[in-house]
Amino acid sequence: MSVDRRQFLANAAKTAAGVKLLPDFLSLAQENKPQSHVGDSAQKPYGSGYFGTWMEDEFGLPAFHYTCDQIHDPKAVTDVNPGMLSPTEHIHQVGNDRVVAIASNYGHVRVRQDEGAPKFLNDYAPDRGAFAGGFGYLTDGKSSLSTLYPGGGKSFERIFGIGYFRKKVADGSYSVDHVVFAPFGDDPVLISQVKITNNGTVEAQLRWVEYWGCQLYQFSFRSFMESFSGKSVHELRREFGARFEHSFRNLSDGSGLHERKQFSGRDPAEDRKFAAIVADLKKSPDLFLIAPDKNAPKLASFDDLNPPPTFLLSLDAPADGFTTNAKDFFGAGGAEHPVGLNRPLDGDFSSSGPQSAMLLERKFILKPGESRTLTFLYGYLPSGADMDSLASKYRKTSDTALAESSKQWKKAGLRFSTESEPWVEREITWNHYYLRSGLTYDDFFHHHIISQASIYQYVMGFQGAARDPLQHALPFLFSDPEIVKDVLRYTLKEVRQDGSIPYGIVGRGMPMPTTFDDSSDMPMWLLWVASEYVLATRDVSFLDSQIVTIYGVRAEAETVCSVLARCYRHLIEVVKTGQHGLMRMLRDDWNDALENAWVPQTSQQECEEQSESVLNSAMAAYVFDYYALMLTYAGDDGHVASGIRRKAEEHRNAVQQQWAGKWFRRAWLGPTLGWLGEKGLWIEPQPWAMIGGAASEEQTATLIKTIDQELRRPSPIGAIQISDSPDRITHGAWQAEPGTSIAGGVWPSLNQTLIWALARVDGAMAWDEWKKNSFARHAEVYPNIWYGTWSGPDVLNSALSKRPGETTGGKPFGWTDFPVLNMHTHACPLYSVTKLLGVEFTERGIALAPKLPLESFRFESALLGFVKSARGYEGWYNPSARNTWGVHLLLSAEEAKHLQRVEVNGMRIRARVDQGTIELRGEGGAGTPLRWAISRG
Repeated sequence: MSVDRRQFLANAAKTAAGVKLLPDFLSLAQENKPQSHVGDSAQKPYGSGYFGTWMEDEFGLPAFHYTCDQIHDPKAVTDVNPGMLSPTEHIHQVGNDRVVAIASNYGHVRVRQDEGAPKFLNDYAPDRGAFAGGFGYLTDGKSSLSTLYPGGGKSFERIFGIGYFRKKVADGSYSVDHVVFAPFGDDPVLISQVKITNNGTVEAQLRWVEYWGCQLYQFSFRSFMESFSGKSVHELRREFGARFEHSFRNLSDGSGLHERKQFSGRDPAEDRKFAAIVADLKKSPDLFLIAPDKNAPKLASFDDLNPPPTFLLSLDAPADGFTTNAKDFFGAGGAEHPVGLNRPLDGDFSSSGPQSAMLLERKFILKPGESRTLTFLYGYLPSGADMDSLASKYRKTSDTALAESSKQWKKAGLRFSTESEPWVEREITWNHYYLRSGLTYDDFFHHHIISQASIYQYVMGFQGAARDPLQHALPFLFSDPEIVKDVLRYTLKEVRQDGSIPYGIVGRGMPMPTTFDDSSDMPMWLLWVASEYVLATRDVSFLDSQIVTIYGVRAEAETVCSVLARCYRHLIEVVKTGQHGLMRMLRDDWNDALENAWVPQTSQQECEEQSESVLNSAMAAYVFDYYALMLTYAGDDGHVASGIRRKAEEHRNAVQQQWAGKWFRRAWLGPTLGWLGEKGLWIEPQPWAMIGGAASEEQTATLIKTIDQELRRPSPIGAIQISDSPDRITHGAWQAEPGTSIAGGVWPSLNQTLIWALARVDGAMAWDEWKKNSFARHAEVYPNIWYGTWSGPDVLNSALSKRPGETTGGKPFGWTDFPVLNMHTHACPLYSVTKLLGVEFTERGIALAPKLPLESFRFESALLGFVKSARGYEGWYNPSARNTWGVHLLLSAEEAKHLQRVEVNGMRIRARVDQGTIELRGEGGAGTPLRWAISRG
């Protein structure tokens, strides 16, 4: 997790009080029913909310038709700090496996690029003459239309699609259909395609001007650290960006422009000032920052001083004009009414300052009723990329590129549907798109990564915590295991000599300078996901592949298996256990804020030395057993695995001792403060206690009843983190308003494991919890909050807060500054849906234990399928290795007795049936799945 550091770190004022909960809403929350949104949205598809409507596009994929006039509608306003998003700006993610673009409801597009260091290649800072890109202007010399909202026409439509952003603007004479999309795959490009139609009665001589800025905005963590000295982080980053001079050249074939950047340098005095700022930061108990690691690799850096070249090409025909002097083009009229539309572009490419940009002009004639499509290619050139090759590729395919990209998206990923609730299929498809389109490439580690993104990446400037990309990768086990392996290898390279893992990464390969670096649980997440990968895919060869770790003295390669063993030893020999046999917490576990928010400064050293985490041990009881299972499958002779299982049992026993009557305690904070979690119910350890076998059958029944009453029923959008109790009141240096963030907010990352635990016992409650955590539910309950409809933050305020359904704001920065694109909100519903089906991977195959209260469902992925219909059940399993695999299906005895026909790979067989358990075996894998079916005779 990552916490609300704005409130804690800056010791800022608490979030302003909002509208109090109404009695009927509280009653509604208790009944677990969503608030119906009256008015226009009553006729919309479920989950549309106020700001638009869900639709199916021409490619058969879900899309969101954004219909809000944010300029005049007060519901569009969000309280933000200036610098990143405007108060009425709502954004959509457009991306592929390499590039991420931020599409604004105002029509512009910012492009994120991570090689060298994460950054926007084209900042949006209108006060500095930078307008991002991805829009253009149509003019006939008398009037004009723009795809920058509001556009100057009679209508302006915006569609947020899978892989694209579509804008349609029209007046009586002309219409413009402008789509910006990221082609499916790994190319560092966006395609901007503009279809222009003459709706008039006379022939028209027209000009289109395409604009893409090139002013850098680096997500500099150095600037973030410097901002605590008083200056805005955004101002510091833009001042840094202004130190890059631009040089342009016109391509010889007339197709467009190529741009390079040159860093003008820093004064040595600035580095001395930065060192002084860091020294001051270390003196403050409220902050989490420390001095940068002096032993960081030489090639690691806070910022990218050699950013890649960018280019803008006209694909379907040569450009008729160009300029790089955006300052003169916009002139006094600005982006809404640029003076440069009154004359041809001047051909100047000598501009080198912050207001330089790439503008291409196309001239053409349209007869009445005639249309023409113009295609532009924008991109950047990382090491090894070739502009001519990219241009040639998309010049040949531009007419069908969007349709082909959409076809690939439609085929990719995992799918889940049920006839009783059609919106679920849309939500799953959308989440897969958002998660995969969040991929970027880190050229320090030479792997793709799925950053948590949101405020952590875009505002604070770090990729972390290390556990987060691992969580985000889990759904790809079923659809794209190569992505999981890429994220695993990235994380394995982070492992230090002692088996610990840096909390986060900033800039290019720089370990995040933070007190959180001593997190106690990071290696456990790596053990879990690596074990899940091997058992799901049967890719045992992965364990023998070579890794060269980066942070430490080792220079030689070692096997993945060896690095994982180092992580395990770190947990048992360095983290160790405390006086109660529980794994120590050190500075923190999943909850980054637990020490600083609940432990006064005078007790923090004692806490770091003696604290213990019930959550860590509850998780270890499961993960250590699973790690041992994976090693056994991979060929361990039993000696190593048996020792690991003994440790799992020790942690299980230690957790069992922390039963407080209705739930398990949260943590031991040391002799002075004692136990946390006796007065209030904390969700963090409870699901893992059930999953890991620490809770007895009787305790599980009591615990689920208490969770339902204390955490689920008060909240219509998912279980809250802490019950309404004194434990919600923070006592440390960091403060949080009760009902928000780590003081009782709603966290998808936590509710993922809750759904998993519930699904093992109460399928109906698990299904209800999954639906509560959906975007659709949030849009129905809180229709007037734009975020939470198609994307969201990692935590929402609960119904017990003053501003339910929102996320936290405040000064100098808050979660409302970038309240979407958090990958937990997209990954967690995908992975947890597999747990709703009872999917588990065993040494010999798969186990399925569906308790869903659904008459039918369909889960499909490349690895595994599972279908329930009126006939019975069927499915498939297709791991990387071909072998004979077992399928263990657990049903109720009543249901199982009606299912008498069993088929494996098309052949009827006699299965082993014991009460409700059906066991069968068959050959499959390596591209030819094991297929099975169990139906009525």
